[in-house]
Amino acid sequence: WYTEPCGLQDAAILRVDSPFDYARQAALYIPQPFARPSDPAHTDAVARIALRGALPLQGRTMVLTTTLRALRGIGEWLARELEGQLDVLVQGQWPKRRLIERFREGASQGQRGCVLVASASFWEGIDVPGEALQLVVIDKLPFPPPNDPLVLARSNRLEQQGRSAFGDYSVPEAAVALKQGAGRLIRSEADRGVLVVCDPRIATMAYGRRLLAALPPMRRIHTPQEFDAALAALSPTRTSTTAG
Repeated sequence: WYTEPCGLQDAAILRVDSPFDYARQAALYIPQPFARPSDPAHTDAVARIALRGALPLQGRTMVLTTTLRALRGIGEWLARELEGQLDVLVQGQWPKRRLIERFREGASQGQRGCVLVASASFWEGIDVPGEALQLVVIDKLPFPPPNDPLVLARSNRLEQQGRSAFGDYSVPEAAVALKQGAGRLIRSEADRGVLVVCDPRIATMAYGRRLLAALPPMRRIHTPQEFDAALAALSPTRTSTTAG
């Protein structure tokens, strides 16, 4: 995915294992059945999943979207439903640095817990270790936009070589972006959390196996009841009770 476009045919490659115990620290939930991304109901369905997780966690939730339209729709829906309960932070509302600082603060110092809804640059380079972030919700698989001039040029080059633009470019690009988004969840050896991918194609399409393989080896949860139980194990009330 990286060496070929850079012309590094003979590059030496080193793959280093992660220091994190993902099977113990994190769980992956792919809700089924679920509205497909092309369904107008998909945005609301993603927002409902985020709401279901944010309430027991008292915030601590980041929703990553692939489009600005979904960003606005999910942000507005959550703001209505959570008014007076949690603070909903939406990309563009404040400068990026201020959004992250407020999100890290969470429910400290008498403030309400936070849900952050973001897109684009928030998929990578955001570091929120500890209990401030315990649920990451990804709205859909992050395939590169087909009408982008660079995407078109690279796709055309592959097709001219008799290769598959989708299999050899779009799927690897989506795999890396998905891994980056998922990487917001576990930032230290002590972190715990749940990743939700709200796109049924990852479980039903042939290319979904490649995308799943790109994710860290988190344990899988399969039902709404298991999702609720995983959240309950992370909830602030349970944490404080256990500590006492």
